[in-house]
Amino acid sequence: MIANGSRWQWVWMLAAVLTVAPAAWAQQNVAHLAYVYPAGGRQGETFQVKIGGQYLDNVSRAYVSGRGVQATVVELVKPLSQKEINTLRERQQELQKQGKSPAIMAELAEIRKKLAAVNRNLSPVLAEVLTLEVTVAPGAELGPRQLRLLTPLGLSNPLVFCIGQLPEFCEIVPQGRAAEAETTITLPAVVNGRIIPGGGDLARYPPRGGQQFLPGDVDRYWFEAREGRQLVVAAQARELIPYLADAVPGWFQAVVALYDAEGKELAYRDDYHFQPDPTLHYEIPKDGTYVIEIRDAIYRGREDFVYRIALGELPFVTSIFPLGGPAGAATTVELKGWNLPADTLTMNAKDKGPGIYPLSASQGELVSNRIPFAVDTLPECREREGNDSPQEAQAVTLPIIINGRIDRSGDWDVFRFEGRAGQEIVAEVQARRLESPLDSVLKLTDAAGRQLAFNDDHEDKGAGLKTHHADSLILATLPAAGTYYLHMGDAQRRGGTEYAYRLRLSPPRPDFELRVVPSAINAGAGQTVPLTVYALRKDGFSGDITLALKDATRPLALGGAWVPAGQDRVRVTLTLPPTPLSEPLSLALEGRATIQGREIVRQAVPADDMMQAFFYWHLVPAEALNVAPLKRGVTRTQAAILSEQPVKIPAGGTARVRVGLPANKFYDKIQFELSDPPEGITVRDVSSDARGTDITLHSDAAKATVGLKGNLIVQAFGQRPPAAGKAKAVPSRAPLGTLPAIPFEVVAQ
Repeated sequence: MIANGSRWQWVWMLAAVLTVAPAAWAQQNVAHLAYVYPAGGRQGETFQVKIGGQYLDNVSRAYVSGRGVQATVVELVKPLSQKEINTLRERQQELQKQGKSPAIMAELAEIRKKLAAVNRNLSPVLAEVLTLEVTVAPGAELGPRQLRLLTPLGLSNPLVFCIGQLPEFCEIVPQGRAAEAETTITLPAVVNGRIIPGGGDLARYPPRGGQQFLPGDVDRYWFEAREGRQLVVAAQARELIPYLADAVPGWFQAVVALYDAEGKELAYRDDYHFQPDPTLHYEIPKDGTYVIEIRDAIYRGREDFVYRIALGELPFVTSIFPLGGPAGAATTVELKGWNLPADTLTMNAKDKGPGIYPLSASQGELVSNRIPFAVDTLPECREREGNDSPQEAQAVTLPIIINGRIDRSGDWDVFRFEGRAGQEIVAEVQARRLESPLDSVLKLTDAAGRQLAFNDDHEDKGAGLKTHHADSLILATLPAAGTYYLHMGDAQRRGGTEYAYRLRLSPPRPDFELRVVPSAINAGAGQTVPLTVYALRKDGFSGDITLALKDATRPLALGGAWVPAGQDRVRVTLTLPPTPLSEPLSLALEGRATIQGREIVRQAVPADDMMQAFFYWHLVPAEALNVAPLKRGVTRTQAAILSEQPVKIPAGGTARVRVGLPANKFYDKIQFELSDPPEGITVRDVSSDARGTDITLHSDAAKATVGLKGNLIVQAFGQRPPAAGKAKAVPSRAPLGTLPAIPFEVVAQ
């Protein structure tokens, strides 16, 4: 809906509030990070890393989450312009006529290097390369961190950056780039590399996956090993960059192979259980030289195919049992794996509430991989073997969490319980989410064997790094009093000691989790920006959730601060104070709901909505919700929604929203548009007076039914008349900004 310029005072007022065009849409050009190489480093060392991406100009700071890591900018290399390319080629021709002195040959080599980079025709999202110098403190905490860059346009997306304890090596790239790179290393070690286009054999390894890929190189690392050593080779590739939008299956699919000095293949892995990143274990048969090889599964290569490989006689946990334990108690956990100091470990949850906690083992100073361990408040028991059929079913009393295993191929675990007519029960498996390879399946039957409910996979949007949601969930109402049986198995008829699970059998425990997207908010002083909040509802909870910023002392305003009943997604707005922020800050968003007479409070997990393979989207968790101040587009005064909220829109009718605005002059026309509105809600009219403006909303009764609730996000665009004297000139249109979210409800006439 467009407001004409005949009422200049109103236009001046609105423009004063929304003159943030450079900043309002700045997120489109904010720094985007495609990869960091190497994707980590060792405690107590200083080293350089290269970040590939786009819009990396004027980086003022690099942030690494946690403590003990500092980074400074060294240089930025950008793609050459056509003019620069022509100048280099002309200079190359001149030098080739001047002889072969060392100085000339050195300059020619540098020119060829620059032109070779041009010939590779990099995607714009990979083309810029920023070098950082990173210093890791000796006592920096081990494990994955997140790396971001700050530019005048805000904070970038995060990248995984790992802090390790082993000596680090980087692949040696020969001059001219051979298709196969080889490096000698000493174990234990972490090797860093990339599978980049390497001029490979096009006949043997044809390009796959589209024009953005070329045949990739093959990297090899030579090392000496002693007889009897238990070698562990653990690759990180998909773990570093979980999703690629323009690749199938949606990540760099690494494969590793171990060879002896004669080139005989000794071991090969292309994954680890259900994880795409391969892990290999091999007992060294004799003293000698060995080679580990890594490549892409279908021989692709690209600059963001980054990897880290840990090699050596390293502690590695392959499975634990049980997968969790009770809050307020210590649990003895059985360990399976390689190079472990013991076969049990005590997990102390005496001071821990419900949740998922990392568990690892140590062999001397070496720390193993991390395994998730679940903590809950319900009573727990162990599965008793010999419960393969209803006749042998293990009796349990609700509520209960059962810790069990599908011990062998085709095994079923059956549990018997007594129920009442109309009783609601929930059976939920935690296995794949706790790194068990189990692909669970649940079946509920009555005493006569009739199937009442069945479930194989249940999607958990909170598990954003999982692409196969293999854990099962049943929510059922029992039809009559009597005995019931819950059957638990593996959908692929597999089994073994590592196929562990936690099975919750209880009345519904209504609850929710929250995710807020994006994890980086880039905005100028006084600006309003939209966010998306996802409600992950559990066990049938469908009520309203009230949202709020946890630290009420900070002068930021949350608009549309609710998730209406029955909805799992809502867009809200965040308005920054008119006084500019001096530094980026972290926010905490929380939700409150009354469930069964008790107020439940849950903190939102920051996340980013990442695309996989052109189609799929995943909520990938981030470590913090950050707000970065922009110096451009400052708004000293702010709009306010003056109407009572939520705005009541009659089905098939209209409702007016009063917006308070101060005054200034800018554009002769302002256009209001609803951003991603629910079907059937539109802007019907706009009117104004000296104190503000009214936006008239219309509800189409055939599309927007009574009871529909949510938030409306209104964006404004300014329009200037075409330049005088140009026959085919068209009016210019510029984005001005966003109003605070407008809560609404469709009501009966």
